[in-house]
Amino acid sequence: MKKTRREFLVGSMAAAGGLATLGAAAGSGGAAARGPAQASPAAEPGLRPGGSAALLRRDPDHPQAAIFDRLDEAWHHGAIRRLQARLQEEGIDAALLGDRWNLIYFTGLWHESTERPFLVLIPASGADPTWFHPSLDRDLVDTWWIKDRETYFDFKHGEGAFPNLGKVQMGATVDLQRWVFKGLKKRGYAGKVVGVDFPVTSGVTESAADVLPKTTLKPCGEICERLRMIKTSQEIALAQRAMNYFSRAHAFARDYILEHGTEATDFEVASAMRRYAIDLVMKDIKRDGRPHTAVGIDVWTEVRSGVGTAYPHPNQFHHNPIKKGDAIQVAGGIKIGGCGGELYRACQVAPWDAAREKVWDVHTECTRIQAEASVPGVTCSYVAKLVHDYQVGSGMARYVYHRPAHGEGSEGHQPPYIALGDHTMIEEGMTFSNEPGLYAPDLGFGFNHSDVVLVTARRGLRLASVPYTKEWCLLKI
Repeated sequence: MKKTRREFLVGSMAAAGGLATLGAAAGSGGAAARGPAQASPAAEPGLRPGGSAALLRRDPDHPQAAIFDRLDEAWHHGAIRRLQARLQEEGIDAALLGDRWNLIYFTGLWHESTERPFLVLIPASGADPTWFHPSLDRDLVDTWWIKDRETYFDFKHGEGAFPNLGKVQMGATVDLQRWVFKGLKKRGYAGKVVGVDFPVTSGVTESAADVLPKTTLKPCGEICERLRMIKTSQEIALAQRAMNYFSRAHAFARDYILEHGTEATDFEVASAMRRYAIDLVMKDIKRDGRPHTAVGIDVWTEVRSGVGTAYPHPNQFHHNPIKKGDAIQVAGGIKIGGCGGELYRACQVAPWDAAREKVWDVHTECTRIQAEASVPGVTCSYVAKLVHDYQVGSGMARYVYHRPAHGEGSEGHQPPYIALGDHTMIEEGMTFSNEPGLYAPDLGFGFNHSDVVLVTARRGLRLASVPYTKEWCLLKI
């Protein structure tokens, strides 16, 4: 007799609670450590006999998973030192950064980005960084390690108006761009070279010329981007922890589909999977409800079945009954402390025909080609050509819609790209998605696996433990 959906979900949560999770126990610090995450899933207590988790297979080369929840202050000091070294090489006296992901990477202050300007000034040497931020975020800033700051009340800021300090007045609208430049002038940067990671428009140039005479604004976004592309051992350890959790979530979703079959919708599977994954992650995260704990955590799931799988970026809401003969994409991703990435598996409910099998086989082989070819010393375009040559040579040209992969970072898509026009040299420590998808709208299906590929000295290493096999992906309900 089939369990009800609630019985299935609650039972799976209880089993997960009794397991040594593939993600190690929570803690803090800046180094990876071996823990329960290193155990083989098949050997863990509490697994249902014959359940999908028994099919998970860790690669012996997988990095150790982190037992800390975020990159600590010491790590961010190191990131700033790496940036300062590059600024000095480029003859830049300080970097004024406004891109949210650059701020988080170098300072560790997780925050939301809105129309309100939020910037940090990082000197090329010596002095502490300086915040330029809205009062909205004052508690985040006050409780973090950078103490020098300039604060405005809100967007749009009225001159002299700070209701939080009892100063309520309809002041003249403050030009916040000029306000920031005045803060730089106060700190001695007039006549200096200041790197910026935002567009140097005519308005920016005019404001700088007026407030900071003889100051040169020099783009430095690519310097920041390049540093973020190469992952440190701590980032890799957090990413491995995230992928371990999501491998378990995929096992849950597969069991859910097999258990409920055509009684379930793709939306229901995605919802149950997300709840399971969040509970799995959060039981290990040390937190007290205050700022700076449980940061950079993102769990998203998307399951789509039937013809909706035939489009790379569909624009319809997915709430479709699962049917025999349907393709199903089980997708999503997990980030912990901003590290991790996406994990998809392209599945097919039996029966399937020769046309579907061929497309699935070619796509799955392309994921292997991309991963194994992603080694130091070759270009992204070279890897893309290998994949596309195989797709076209296998008669799949009309089903090719996009490049094989993107760089993987805290923001999701990140340079470089496994694309024919990206000639960036691949380096050890880069991470990529793994999704040379094939889509057949005329036939009503598409297949798109994905993973996180870590570039190691010897090969591209896929960090998930979910198989790319027909045993896993061909579902009989």
